[in-house]
Amino acid sequence: MIKLPIEMVSDLVCPWCWLGLRRLKSAMALAPEVEIDLVFRPYELDPTTPAEGRDYKEAMASKFSSPEAKERANTMRDMLVKAGAEEGVPFDFDKITRRPNTINAHRVVRWAQGQGKGMEAKEALFSAYFEHGRDIGDIEVLIEIGASVGLDKALLADLIKGPADLEKTQMEAQQFRQMGVTGVPTFVAGRAIAVQGAENAEKLAKFLRHASGEFEKAKAAANSPAST
Repeated sequence: MIKLPIEMVSDLVCPWCWLGLRRLKSAMALAPEVEIDLVFRPYELDPTTPAEGRDYKEAMASKFSSPEAKERANTMRDMLVKAGAEEGVPFDFDKITRRPNTINAHRVVRWAQGQGKGMEAKEALFSAYFEHGRDIGDIEVLIEIGASVGLDKALLADLIKGPADLEKTQMEAQQFRQMGVTGVPTFVAGRAIAVQGAENAEKLAKFLRHASGEFEKAKAAANSPAST
């Protein structure tokens, strides 16, 4: 069977992305006939966030400045907490004190992914931020989280304190903006079909089945004698 390549474009300070990841896992269980090659791709919701991050309350206050916007934000937070509980995602927004720059966290996911530990790193980083309120822009926090999922601590410390893969990660995040990704999570199948948002598991399972069929058709057409 041909594996369906799925790229999950997401940011680690996006609560809908953690929810989307859990729903994707559920969708994969609902569509076990679709074999998936899942790759995590970086995205920065706010690439202008300084390297040291910002105060979380100040960041939210500037983003949702009007009374109407604040009300919408509170409603959205309540929705997220409720939806998270249904998916086993323990959001605790009251613990969050920093809005971090996430580029280094994306580098950790990149390196973990290279060792077959991308899912573990993604989950650990989401949990650290949304469940425990940790600053995932802090280098020492990232080293600790990386080591907790099995990355070599000394090597990780050496890499993350230098420029290794920094430019590549930034360029990859920019690439998806240039491709038209304006919101996350976005799931891209075979670089041809995409679905945006934390859809429920049933809809994502339908997407996986449809994308798998289209991907196999495209592969068969490309390998047919008429195409050569």
